[in-house]
Amino acid sequence: MVYDVVIIGGGIVGLATGLKVLKARPDLKIAVLEKEDQLAKHQTGNNSGVIHSGLYYKPGSLKATNCINGYHELVRFCEEEKIPFEITGKVVVATREEQKPLLDNLLTRGLQNGLTGTRKITLEELKSYEPHCTGVAAIHVPQTGIVDYYQVALAFGRKILQLGGEIFLEHKALKINQKEGINYIETSKKTIESKLVINCAGLYSDKVALMNDAAIQDVKIIPFRGEYYKLKKEKEYLVKNLIYPVPDPNFPFLGVHFTRMKKGGVEAGPNAVLAFRREGYKKSQIHLGELAETLAWPGFQKVAGKYWKTGFGELYRSFSKAAFTKALQELIPEIQESDLVDGGAGVRAQACDRTGGLLDDFAIRESAYAINVLNAPSPAATSSLSIGGTVAEMALKRF
Repeated sequence: MVYDVVIIGGGIVGLATGLKVLKARPDLKIAVLEKEDQLAKHQTGNNSGVIHSGLYYKPGSLKATNCINGYHELVRFCEEEKIPFEITGKVVVATREEQKPLLDNLLTRGLQNGLTGTRKITLEELKSYEPHCTGVAAIHVPQTGIVDYYQVALAFGRKILQLGGEIFLEHKALKINQKEGINYIETSKKTIESKLVINCAGLYSDKVALMNDAAIQDVKIIPFRGEYYKLKKEKEYLVKNLIYPVPDPNFPFLGVHFTRMKKGGVEAGPNAVLAFRREGYKKSQIHLGELAETLAWPGFQKVAGKYWKTGFGELYRSFSKAAFTKALQELIPEIQESDLVDGGAGVRAQACDRTGGLLDDFAIRESAYAINVLNAPSPAATSSLSIGGTVAEMALKRF
């Protein structure tokens, strides 16, 4: 059988794309390939569960438009499918005087992105939102929420099957050959034929892109591990909802923060350190070939040269619980090292170009036989239905 569309990658973006294609064209034959024995095992399954508001992203960018549209679609979907979620709001807090202009810029950006009700709050109001948090200035963002994205992704998968789509687990894409308008996708189980491939392979999206278009050689996925601690149960009262610092505008990470989780508990983190393999969730997990590839990439060498101080600080926090605690104490001074227990890690697929640019925006590339989602880190989970709609629209123009 020749499928109309085969999606490589059973994470939240791939599943949302499959769902959007099927909703628009239920007559098309659609399949999702996932290399693991379950869906959503990597970025989606290790996500902190924040429903992002669209505060941070450049107005008009793919991240801004997809995050804001995706936010509303996600909330509707959760309501319809009875997936538990909460709109909790969050505070973003400047802990030093020099951060105040950056906080003002964030507020301006949020208002430009349509976040009605986002506002500067007094330090007394900050205490009413988060009694144990301190800072020199703060804003409150009412739109932010929490959800379990693994449950959302599984719901997308169920809907795909209900609409007649297929999902193949333990089907790792190994090679793609193209002949007479058809993709022949060699997997670890069998060869699957498809008119169109949609690449949503996350941490391996650049590898899958090269399988279907040898010209895509200007982008490499650099894996960054984000390590979390959790607050001990008896210390969870220190955080009511979500507390974020003012992020470094030059670094595409939000800094260590506090997140009340929908599935229970309070996370503290993450830091952002180079992972020594693409699916390296622990410091001990090393893949020499993948690490060598990262270190040899000209873009990464430029990033390392530019951000070595920031990178060293993140690495130090990775090995020093005391240093990690100190970073958290900027927001909640009461936090003690003994209040933190290991909380796991996620790995972010961050695309980097040859010139040393860490791609700030989502990146989607079309070729003759495929559509490649090359950069979809946070807020991709929040944005998933909107990204899926964007990719589906591109795909359906071909049918």
